Amino acid sequence: MKIISVNVGLPREVTWKGKTVSTGIFKEPVSDRVTVRSLNLDGDGQADLTVHGGADKAVYLYPFEHYEYWRGELPDTELPLGIFGENFTTTGLREEEVNIGDRFQIGNVRLMVTQPRLPCYKLGIRFRRPDIVKQFLASRRTGFYFRVLQEGEVGAGDNLELVSRDNNNITVADITQLYVREQDNPELLHRATQLEALPESWRDYFQRKLGN
Repeated sequence: MKIISVNVGLPREVTWKGKTVSTGIFKEPVSDRVTVRSLNLDGDGQADLTVHGGADKAVYLYPFEHYEYWRGELPDTELPLGIFGENFTTTGLREEEVNIGDRFQIGNVRLMVTQPRLPCYKLGIRFRRPDIVKQFLASRRTGFYFRVLQEGEVGAGDNLELVSRDNNNITVADITQLYVREQDNPELLHRATQLEALPESWRDYFQRKLGN
């Protein structure tokens, strides 16, 4: 499990559908080591803090393995590292293999997996095609977010070490499946509502689904 690229970017204004929009979706690889802080990385930022950023979305990871899939789906689109808005592009970590609540260490940085990424329209801005939002979620190749438990520095080439597995055994992929409701799974839905590492907004959402 390794970081192959660390990507950051500050919000910028772009024109989208005739309107000026501020977005932090444009991330680019950096060669220097970067300090990971409780809310984001140095040199990184989010435009709309009501839905982006915060302690439970401090760091966004996207598996490099998915890039091959997207090259097949989007053959005419250039796919530089960081195009999905991720802070870490990594190898060896996939959504179906990582539990919500799993803890990782990178040097002296400690992180905990919190949730999958749900795309918003700004991913469409980055790709210059609004249909990528629905396509991204349908692919189930969402990547996932970390909460920062201990700050420190990271850089491309650093290894990620699994420190502990969450014994609830609910994967990132499981949460995405529950969200899109591919199939009814009341037992998993109930377990998800009890998952402390999952942000409260997710647990509340699943609790409402149980009541439907």
